[in-house]
Amino acid sequence: MRKNFGAKPITYPQPVFIIASYDENGKPDAMNAAWGGICGDKEISMCLSAGHKTVKNILKRKAFTVSMADAAHVAECDYVGIVSANKEPDKLEKAGFHTVKAENIDAPVIEELPMAVECRLVSYDQDSMIMIGEIVNVSADESVLTDGKIDPAKLRPITFDPVNNAYCVIGEKVGNAFSDGKKIK
Repeated sequence: MRKNFGAKPITYPQPVFIIASYDENGKPDAMNAAWGGICGDKEISMCLSAGHKTVKNILKRKAFTVSMADAAHVAECDYVGIVSANKEPDKLEKAGFHTVKAENIDAPVIEELPMAVECRLVSYDQDSMIMIGEIVNVSADESVLTDGKIDPAKLRPITFDPVNNAYCVIGEKVGNAFSDGKKIK
């Protein structure tokens, strides 16, 4: 028997994105967001309210990075989500994060988070709160690569569990995409 939960924003997994931008003075900022994902072969979308300092920055600078939050930095990634840069302008420093300028866009990359997606702003709808970015580049630290490819077991990205307000790590391989289903064909 199934239990009904009603209309709620519950899906699995919900990746934990750390979205970073520069403000009008070039100061880096970042926020935590779990409502997002790939929406095209070169686009990413997120549901972000306009009141976030990071969103204001992105609308001005037209660029942002999306880093994958990882198990090694759970507290830091949670912190940038529960503290607003509108009230705490030095929240990145307090989290212990350091940034460098992205190679292809005008946005910061958080050095401690080993994977980042560089994006140009495509659109933002204030009513739906949907932001879409064009993926310009994906970079990953060599420490999370195996045979030149990103290895989820090394990256240890986290997802948000909206039912239990928890973060869960992913990375265990359980099958082969575009292959295992052929057994049933």
